[in-house]
Amino acid sequence: MAMSTLSQKPWWMEPENFDAPMVVYLEEEQEEQIFGHSDAHLRCIEVHSQTLIQLESWFTATGQTRVTVVGPPRARQWLMDMIWSLGNRDPYQQDQGREMLHRVRSQPLTQQDLASCFRVQPSTGDLSLATRMSGNISLGLPPASPLPRFGCF
Repeated sequence: MAMSTLSQKPWWMEPENFDAPMVVYLEEEQEEQIFGHSDAHLRCIEVHSQTLIQLESWFTATGQTRVTVVGPPRARQWLMDMIWSLGNRDPYQQDQGREMLHRVRSQPLTQQDLASCFRVQPSTGDLSLATRMSGNISLGLPPASPLPRFGCF
């Protein structure tokens, strides 16, 4: 059972984990790269990041998917950092994003993972700004990479 480190309650029993949900809009290709075909990796990413992720592909007329994430603030920030890294034009940042994606698909995030992700992204700002933005956060992702298939079973 996923427990919050401060109170030993499950994360979903802490009201502050539902304050200011992270909302981003992804293109279909971005959604598939992150969550897999038919969202095959969605549940695994939720379990490993201790978050609840809602995908609404019908939300916009342009075919973007609205992604809403609730959960511990550090986990939300980590996921935002992963998304930003995957969409960055810098190959090093893209590699970092792919490593993060592999990690969250293959194993639960550790406190060390969560503590290491706090860098400010110049294109989106900090998490509090990104969650208040009314426009789309649309990241140009490179074509799907040949990532090995892995996940929760």
